[in-house]
Amino acid sequence: MGSAVETLCGQAFGARKYDMLGVYLQRSAIVLLVTAIPITIIYVFSKPILISLGQSPSMASAASLFVYGLIPQVFAYAINFPIQKFLQAQSIVAPSAYISAGTLVVHLVLSWIMVYKFGLGLLGASLTLSLSWWIIVVGQFVYILMSHRCKATWTGFNSMAFGGLWEFVKLSSGSAVMLCLESWYFQILVLIAGLLENPELALDALSVCMGINGMLFMVSVGFNAAASVRVGNELGAGNPKAAAFSVLTVTTVSFLIALVEAMIVLSARHVISYTFTGGETVANAVSDLCPLLAITIILNGIQPVLSGVAVGCGWQAYVAYVNVGCYYIVGIPLGFLLGFHFKLGVKGIWSGMIGGTGMQTFILLWSTFRTDWNKEV
Repeated sequence: MGSAVETLCGQAFGARKYDMLGVYLQRSAIVLLVTAIPITIIYVFSKPILISLGQSPSMASAASLFVYGLIPQVFAYAINFPIQKFLQAQSIVAPSAYISAGTLVVHLVLSWIMVYKFGLGLLGASLTLSLSWWIIVVGQFVYILMSHRCKATWTGFNSMAFGGLWEFVKLSSGSAVMLCLESWYFQILVLIAGLLENPELALDALSVCMGINGMLFMVSVGFNAAASVRVGNELGAGNPKAAAFSVLTVTTVSFLIALVEAMIVLSARHVISYTFTGGETVANAVSDLCPLLAITIILNGIQPVLSGVAVGCGWQAYVAYVNVGCYYIVGIPLGFLLGFHFKLGVKGIWSGMIGGTGMQTFILLWSTFRTDWNKEV
């Protein structure tokens, strides 16, 4: 839901309506904090929910224990995401990076203390995550208050933040549907893999692959933010040609980097899992899944960038419909068919879901490069 502030702040900054950035930041934080309440309720009842979805009681217990410690993180997200988009809309990126890097060092030390010294295990790890996110939130907000770069865009708390909430909720809802359908998609892959006859090995190998994919996906997330900010700024400033050129440039660069990442993963497929585990059986399973991981990485070099363009333009509702069709009408059913009916296991499930992602990427490419940017302005 926070990507709504990304659209509004980006275009407001391009149009030089600087005072509205602070209003949009506060309005987004209000909406997201309220939204965090029902999410917290779901977290509290995560164990019976997982069991009802077919997961084993032992796995559901372990997962729910970790989730309980993430409840404070939900409220940190509700404030952190609007703050980040507020800063990014002004091309202020370095402070967030420095704050995150410093927090990472603290997080590593605290994780080691909580997990190994205090013996809190999964709960300790998740509580440390929550604390780390709150450190980031406080650090970034202090920067906004102290920095001269934000004096025009942050003028203090404003009662205007409580106005136009319903319109903001409607845009936020489209953003939420778009991004949730994307983020849940590969989480569902893990959930479905837990229903296989021998889920332990499949989940171990899949966790390694998803860990690698998650790390490399952060590069695409960076390009996603760059595309959103640049396109939003140029549209707000009334520069259609600059917006179109930005789309072409960021998509090309992201794709080339993803291609190199995929080649590295394939070349190291037989040893890459030893970064995470020493088991030879898991290493062989990961090696078997690496071609699918490489294809996913390449698609992730394009699809998130196009989603960023959509956010910059305010197309969230359109992309949400595309995601529903490609992911949940095509990808997941195809994955079930290949994985269970044709007995291809986790490779079949993942292959089917890649099919959905590929279709979505093609549709977004077609839509983006046929856009009349003059009309968008």
